[in-house]
Order: sequence, then C-alpha cells, then structure tokens
Amino acid sequence: MNVVAESVKRHIAHFDLDSFFVSVEILNNPSLKGKPVLVGGSERGVVAACSYEARKYGIQSAMPMKTAMKLCPHAIVVSGARGEYSRYSRWVTDIITSKVPLFEKASIDEFYIDFTGMEKFFGVSKSTRELREQIMRETGLPISCGLSGSKLVSKMATNEAKPNGMLEIPNGRETEFLWPLGIEKIPGVGKHTEVQLKNIGIYTIEQIAKTPIEMMEHHFGKWGEALWRKAYGLDYSAIETGWEQKSMSHENTFDEDKTDLVFLHSELVRMTEQTAYDLREDEKLTGCVTVKIRYSDFETTSRQEVIDYTALDDQLIIKAKDLFTKSYQKGRPVRLLGIRFSQLIPFTMQMSLFDNNEEKLNLYKAVDDIKNHFGSDSLSKASTIKKNYEL
Repeated sequence: MNVVAESVKRHIAHFDLDSFFVSVEILNNPSLKGKPVLVGGSERGVVAACSYEARKYGIQSAMPMKTAMKLCPHAIVVSGARGEYSRYSRWVTDIITSKVPLFEKASIDEFYIDFTGMEKFFGVSKSTRELREQIMRETGLPISCGLSGSKLVSKMATNEAKPNGMLEIPNGRETEFLWPLGIEKIPGVGKHTEVQLKNIGIYTIEQIAKTPIEMMEHHFGKWGEALWRKAYGLDYSAIETGWEQKSMSHENTFDEDKTDLVFLHSELVRMTEQTAYDLREDEKLTGCVTVKIRYSDFETTSRQEVIDYTALDDQLIIKAKDLFTKSYQKGRPVRLLGIRFSQLIPFTMQMSLFDNNEEKLNLYKAVDDIKNHFGSDSLSKASTIKKNYEL
C-alpha cells in the first residue's frame, strides 16, 4: 500500500535558481559562460558559489579558495556583486508575486509555490512550466523546478532536475521516485548521518522505508522517525506565506523629550545592534530597514529603504544613520525612536562566505556568543557611549 496516496492531494512546486550567484555574474559578463567560475574573493577566502564546469573538478561551496585553485588552477575567480544578487532575487520574486497567490521565499534563490486548486482551471503542470519559462525569459536566469504533492518531494525533484530542468512527481507515485535514490539525497542528511546509516547497512531510501520504524528510532531517536516518514514522501508542512510581512524591531520612548544628536545617534546604533543580534539568532537576513521618529507633539514619521540582504551590524547601522539623517527635523524634541527590519528571508550560507563578510560575520557571532553567556549588556559599540559624534 502506498501510504502517500491516502494523504490530502496538494500541488507544490519548488523553484531553485541554478548556481544563482554564478548565473548573475555570467549575465553581467557573458564571456564567463561555459568556463569554471568561482565566486568568492581572494585565496584567503572561501568559495561562495561555483559553476557546473568548476564542480567537475571536485570544487564545492564553502571550500577554501586555495584548495579550489589547486583542483582547478585555470578557474576564473570573481569577487561577487551582492547588490546584483539582491536585485535579481527581487526581480524573480516580483514575477512570482504577479502570477500566484500563495508562495514562500525560502532563501534568496529558492521558492515554494502552492498551485493547489489550479488543476481545475489551467492545469498545474502547464502553470508551473509557463511560470518557469517566464522567469527564464525575462531575467535570463536558469531555473530548475520540481512539482509534487509536498515541499519535501518537490525539493528533491528539483535537485534531480538540475541543471535547468523540470521534474514532476505525480501524487501517489512518490515512492517510485524516492526509493531508488541514495540516502544522501534526503534534505537534512549530512555526512555524519550518512555514515551512521551506512554503518547499519542502509544505502538507499528504499532501505530506510523497509526498516521497521522502531529500529530507526532506536538508532536515531526522533530523527529516525522523521527519516522513515521522508522515505515515504510524507510531508505536510505548509507554505509559509508571511515571510515578507514578518519583521523585527526595537523602539524606545524616552522619559524626557530629546534633542541631543549624540544621544539620539547612540540610541539608534544601540537599537540597530540589538535588532541585528535578534536577526542572527533567528538565522534571518533583512532586505528592508525602517527608522521611526515620534516628536514631542506625537507627530510620527517613518522612512524605509530596500537594501542588499544582510545580517551585519556595520551595514545596517550605516543605513539606519542615513535614514535618520534624511528624516530628522533638527531641533525638534524626539519622544520615541525606533528601528525595524522587514522583508526577512532565511539565512543562506553563501551570503556569509564572501571574503570580508565572512570575517565580519564570524566576529559578530563571537560577540553574540559573549552576550549569550554574559548578558546582552556585556559588550557595546563604542559609538553608543562616545560623547563626541557628528551626524
């Protein structure tokens, strides 16, 4: 009996922009097409992304650049245009928004789309194919797609369809697709779990499915049950539609109205730093910053701007200060000051792998660890306590 066939029939598509950072670089410099390209930076950095031509040499994301260059000495290294990545990501998001009512932006280059119900009108396969073709036609980006009854199976189908392909798994035929695949194809199965599974003689997804669930739980606990369910394609996780509306913010209503620019600046930096800390703790990136000012007469102004996706204090503080400078009416007493990050997306590993950004992120994470251990007030930026600062 096929367990999946008894579940509620949904139609979920997974779209994944192929080698996204590399694809954007090729669009901006067509001479890179067909060549082994590494996005990352200097030899001291790591590979943020690599072309399929580079992967043939054994190069992978997160590999030290020095190692990658040894594997492929003639590879072309580009530093990466983060602003362009954010721009293209938003372009694809806008196209999807114009065509479907229900979707989730899972990362800067990955989307889940719910086509359930559209089979009655346009045909799910046709709608999925046309949307994919529109994205490729308008942006020039290659994109792979999987279509099935769940997020899990669709993502796995996308991985099998790469590069630049589409694979549909009809409802009720999940195990036909899943069972021949190796265990390493299951999302969430890393090297450690792969070794553990192979140590007990499990190499394929079919072998997981045919192993008693009690035995899987004995070896892996709750993760064992989850693996068993994944082996049957059982996944009822919903499309997270509120990804763009979610936000993080901090604001402070002062005991006395303030006109001191040094104080207002230090408060703005303090709150931006605090909100950026929350952002990293939740493993999110923000794509929009808002500064809120309420004056003594309760008149309230808010100014926001879209930014390149980030979770780094220095970039967010620069933007917050810029918005404050543009908004603040000098001399007017301020009752409340606030900062908000919106258009949040899950943190993507590649966004942290660019040379100096990786170093910065590691620094901020080290600071976060100190705050987690000793309290949030254990470390503060100098600008929050300095007495002389000019806006």
